[in-house]
Amino acid sequence: MPNSNLIIETERLLIRPFTVEDIEPSYTMNLDAEVSKYTGDGGIVSKKEIERRIVENVLADYTKHGFGRLAVEVKGENKFIGFTGLKYLEDMDEVDLGYRFMKEYWGRGIATESGKACVNFGFEELGLKKIIAMVLPKNTGSINVLKIYNLSLKKRF
Repeated sequence: MPNSNLIIETERLLIRPFTVEDIEPSYTMNLDAEVSKYTGDGGIVSKKEIERRIVENVLADYTKHGFGRLAVEVKGENKFIGFTGLKYLEDMDEVDLGYRFMKEYWGRGIATESGKACVNFGFEELGLKKIIAMVLPKNTGSINVLKIYNLSLKKRF
């Protein structure tokens, strides 16, 4: 598991490991159909399913791979606004950068700022040689953000 004290800090953000306290706000975020529109994970799910995904996927990734998706807070707000971070995709043998934020935080450069911090962490701290990002072709907002990092983009259909 990443060090439970691990915090990646940017100018405006605190990026930290998920906790069970993030289940409720994650569920609320995923209720927004616009937030889930381009995720490819089935969209709106039950709170029980969000809890399962956080516990069995996110928290388990920390133990199994030493890294995973991370919760994001705006400094001074002390609340979950979404997630960012790296995920090892076993079926592809690749590390993927992903992010999702509550709609009220869109258009503020948070995906760019948090993604850059995670990419730097992956290369500099984890010693990764390659990071990809998978994006649906219609998700032009994410495509534009990801072009900034010059990552290998894999378009999902």
